[in-house]
Amino acid sequence: MKQNHPKKVRDLVDGVLLLDKPVGFSSNDALIKAKRVLNAKKAGHTGTLDPFATGLLPLCFGEATKFSQDLLEADKTYETTVHLGQTTDTGDTEGEVVETRDVNVTLEQIHAVLEKFRGPIAQVPPMYSALKRDGKPLYEYARAGITLEREARNVVIHKLELVSYEAPMLKLVVTCSKGTYIRVLGQDIGEALGCGAHLNALRRTQVGPLTTEGMLTLEQLTAHPAPLSLLAPVDALLSSFPAVHLNAELAKRFLNGQRLALGKEPVTVPAEEGRVRVYLDDKLLGTAQLGEYSILAPERLIAFVQP
Repeated sequence: MKQNHPKKVRDLVDGVLLLDKPVGFSSNDALIKAKRVLNAKKAGHTGTLDPFATGLLPLCFGEATKFSQDLLEADKTYETTVHLGQTTDTGDTEGEVVETRDVNVTLEQIHAVLEKFRGPIAQVPPMYSALKRDGKPLYEYARAGITLEREARNVVIHKLELVSYEAPMLKLVVTCSKGTYIRVLGQDIGEALGCGAHLNALRRTQVGPLTTEGMLTLEQLTAHPAPLSLLAPVDALLSSFPAVHLNAELAKRFLNGQRLALGKEPVTVPAEEGRVRVYLDDKLLGTAQLGEYSILAPERLIAFVQP
């Protein structure tokens, strides 16, 4: 007779883990592993890293998942090595080499080409991507040998710096807007130099206000005797927004979803309008929009706080 084993009870875990994603893991694989170690009930990541890429993958647990959208929209910084002279079908080391060309480029040519890619540019998304067409990710079509037309998308390259060049390896630092494919950037730079290219390495070092400071590997998380203590607080995701501190009465009204006219209250109001993080003492209550006449409109609220 088949035994029914009781379903494992997951814990209500709230916080942010700055994971150093290893090579060979998808972002979802890394999330599942960390979620299991922490025995967390609810978790999500803040934008995927390709399996061959490493570096900063912020993982959100519990109440922090309410604010993960902000990081999906945030600018990101990468360190990358572009292998000139070789083109692969995926644009990185995971694909097959489809073309090899001689590399005869000078530093002067490299600087001139990099200048063309700074600022607003248009990118055609790669076939090996998770973008969907008719409900199916593009990489499934690519694996079946099908190439579909893709519309170019506008992105912004805020920073594109040459770190070093030792032929055929070109090391760069890139800060870019959401939706930028560094693989495509590397390929396009290679084409502009006349020799083609693919990414040899890719490491993410910043997502919005979050940096590699405090970043942990899966091994460090697994080996720690108290892994929950390694989580950053929920408001680590919100450090770039001004803070508003309410008293107990205002906090109660705020958590009930009421708009507050802060101009008439004993509260210090930030000078700029826009998104703010809201506190009672040192407890995060959620985020809000601060509008004209110091009107505070609740946006996303933390569920577990009771003033």
